[in-house]
Amino acid sequence: MAVTSVNDKHASESSEPVLVRRPRRQLLPLVVSSPHSGRSYPSEFMALSRLDRLAIRRSEDAFVDELVDGAVALGSPLVAARFPRALLDPNREPYELDPRMFDAPLPHWVNSRSPRVRAGLGTVPRVVAGGAEIYTGKLAPHVAEERIRRYYMPYHDALATLLEETRAKFGIALLVDCHSMPSGEHGQLGGRGRADIVLGDRFGHACAPEIMARAAEVLRRAGYQVRRNDPYPGGFITEHYGRPEMDLHALQIEINRGIYMDEAQMTRTDGMASLSADLETLLSRLAEQALYLAPHVNAAE
Repeated sequence: MAVTSVNDKHASESSEPVLVRRPRRQLLPLVVSSPHSGRSYPSEFMALSRLDRLAIRRSEDAFVDELVDGAVALGSPLVAARFPRALLDPNREPYELDPRMFDAPLPHWVNSRSPRVRAGLGTVPRVVAGGAEIYTGKLAPHVAEERIRRYYMPYHDALATLLEETRAKFGIALLVDCHSMPSGEHGQLGGRGRADIVLGDRFGHACAPEIMARAAEVLRRAGYQVRRNDPYPGGFITEHYGRPEMDLHALQIEINRGIYMDEAQMTRTDGMASLSADLETLLSRLAEQALYLAPHVNAAE
């Protein structure tokens, strides 16, 4: 078994790499995903790394799973990775791999030419955020295969199952894929100006425009500086699952870490509580919008 499914917030921890938290009764057409908040670092992985335990955490979307934990109380399921992004990134194609990382040739069908691979940020990353190399040497190809089977496949199996169940129940499913971004100097994104939250819908292809508009409206009313698709339009998860023509919608949310955590020490700050409450409100409003767009609702009108 590679997925732990629990119905209670205080259920005991498990060693399984994927956590699915279901409400006792699903009330909303939402599925919430936190693919990069995992912080369980296997000892065998750390033995291969040149980085210490703080440096290797630079790629984490730390505490994002906690920020959106209120989704379950609202009546929506949450799927979260326990494994860290530095070990394996589920927000990539399943075989987006860098041949330079391995001590033997990879299969010809592997995607080795994507911009993400060239940046060292493939399915099995070569570097952490900021560009620091992870490994002391090359890996055997079977290491990648084993990680994809143990971590990647269970995560996507859980996500796909939840989305299909949700669409079957409500006629529509909205995936909210949650991430965090470095604050940078004074919260700036290059010359673009300050951003607290970046919403990504693959430039309008992954969800209905009403969903993006509602998200931006709710967040701006709460006082956040919001950008759309710049510089984060959504990764593989948003692109892969966002099929509005099939009543499957996906929206990515990137949250400025400076709002809720100390990035240098990787610790929570007092901003966690208010941000979590605002995100709970956002999820509730997005659910209302999704229900309005559901085919059975439109047909009744």
